[in-house]
Amino acid sequence: MNLVEDCLNKVKKDCYKFIKTQETSSDKFKNKDKMLKHYLVPMSFWIAKKINFKKPYIVGLTGGQGTGKTTISSILMIILKKYFKLKVFKISIDDIYKTKNDRIKLSKKVHPLLLTRGVPGTHDISYMSSFIKKANSRKFKPIILPKFDKAIDDRFTKKNWYKVNSRPDVIIFEGWCVGARPESLKTLKKSVNMMEKMMIVN
Repeated sequence: MNLVEDCLNKVKKDCYKFIKTQETSSDKFKNKDKMLKHYLVPMSFWIAKKINFKKPYIVGLTGGQGTGKTTISSILMIILKKYFKLKVFKISIDDIYKTKNDRIKLSKKVHPLLLTRGVPGTHDISYMSSFIKKANSRKFKPIILPKFDKAIDDRFTKKNWYKVNSRPDVIIFEGWCVGARPESLKTLKKSVNMMEKMMIVN
């Protein structure tokens, strides 16, 4: 038995249990074995080889809405924890949206579109940057990170935030624009559609 098969046998039950929570009676995952054996388990071995235990290895996972970012990152976390015994922290870019009050202020001061979460500028990048800096510090101290509640379009109260009590071996950061490069100011001066043009005029 090779290492991939050994890993698959030890994590399959937990992975399938999680996948079941993501399925509905009419929408089932297809090719689960193939996805685990040929993609996610080998990727976990690749990630595990990058670990040096001096600072976290950061995995950025990007993709459009509904493409499976949360599912993939959750399964990776299961494999890395169960088989490789690694400390893994997973967070979505959705969790670091600015507060509703901050977006209201931005919409009045900068642009009306900044009221709605999702557009560039509505994420609190400083939070994530600070977290990565602290996680890389030689003297690690417990960290809390915001958790966003889309139902109220604002952050949960602090008692429900993420608590990172020890340095992660792996940080999985997933989101629709993770790794995206910013546009130049020159290209941003021209409206890309009628909606933007109307917003600027008004």
